[in-house]
Amino acid sequence: MSLGTSSDLDNTLLATVTAAVRTAGATLRDRYTPHARGVGLDEIVNEIHANDAAVLEVLKAPLLAARPGSRWAEDELAGGALPDGEWWVVDPAEGNINHVHGMADWAVTATLVRDNRPALTVVHLPLTGDTYTARTGLGAELNGTPLRVSAKTDLGAALIGTGQARPGEDVHTLRKIGDSVTAMLVNGLVVRVSVPATLQLIQVAAGRMDAFWQFSDVRSGLVAGALLVTEAGGTVTDIGGRPWSLAARDFVAAAPGIHAAAVKVLSPLA
Repeated sequence: MSLGTSSDLDNTLLATVTAAVRTAGATLRDRYTPHARGVGLDEIVNEIHANDAAVLEVLKAPLLAARPGSRWAEDELAGGALPDGEWWVVDPAEGNINHVHGMADWAVTATLVRDNRPALTVVHLPLTGDTYTARTGLGAELNGTPLRVSAKTDLGAALIGTGQARPGEDVHTLRKIGDSVTAMLVNGLVVRVSVPATLQLIQVAAGRMDAFWQFSDVRSGLVAGALLVTEAGGTVTDIGGRPWSLAARDFVAAAPGIHAAAVKVLSPLA
């Protein structure tokens, strides 16, 4: 999927988005403390909202200006398909709960979605300075170096991950998560359960992890990783093995050599 009439436009847009996301990342880094902020739920929620607001203040306008006519997906916890056209799907503090608890697993993500397909993404980790990028048909990179998914072919040798997509999931979904973790503990090597999704999906794209699944359609946590994994040679579907789209209710991203085995374990639980 091309974002313009030439690769020069693609490169210019990628550079613009990368610069904007890095600037936003510096804002979020300046708000970081190595200790937890807030004890009660209200305090924690206020810290999360303050992080989002500070980042969006410096990120939203440059991204909209980079693609005249593009629109903004306002609710970062929303799922499902978007109307046709170009949309920015952004998580200003992916892993916000980690940030406010003084942990290191958080990032700023911005993904341009065109006609419900992620077309360009930038994921920046301010504490390390690492930047993951991908464009449809043009590959995925970490700091300019191409990424490639794992060559694993045995699910029993796989490092696999999942996690909760949002607070307040319904009990049925939480039980599916628990049952699926048990199933993967039986069939895989090691299972990581953590948040956020993007921080696990960049590991799949880089070949450090072998698969990730989630019973969720929260698009802001999935679109960046879906494009990175796909462009790094991975397979992205729903848990039933059908091609993934924003309309899908669940998600699997895996190295091709173990994808079918992962779907076989997970699909009865969907």
